Amino acid sequence: EDYHWWWRSFLTAGSSGLYLFLYSIMYFYTQLEITNPVTTVIYFGYMFIAALVFFLITGTVGFYSAWQFVWTIYAAVKVD
Repeated sequence: EDYHWWWRSFLTAGSSGLYLFLYSIMYFYTQLEITNPVTTVIYFGYMFIAALVFFLITGTVGFYSAWQFVWTIYAAVKVD
């Protein structure tokens, strides 16, 4: 039995936060014209916080969805 499904469900759903941060890097270099180093640090700082919050929210939703699915499946199994 796999007892590590909790982490897998959390990280798989939360990986969209990593995508968000990588997209913000691409957006910074292709669309924005920021040359000030302080503004660059502020931009990436806020984007890191936003991506981290997004990671935590989507990871939590993914975990609870998987938990509810596993709970429902095991509740339906009859042990005689």
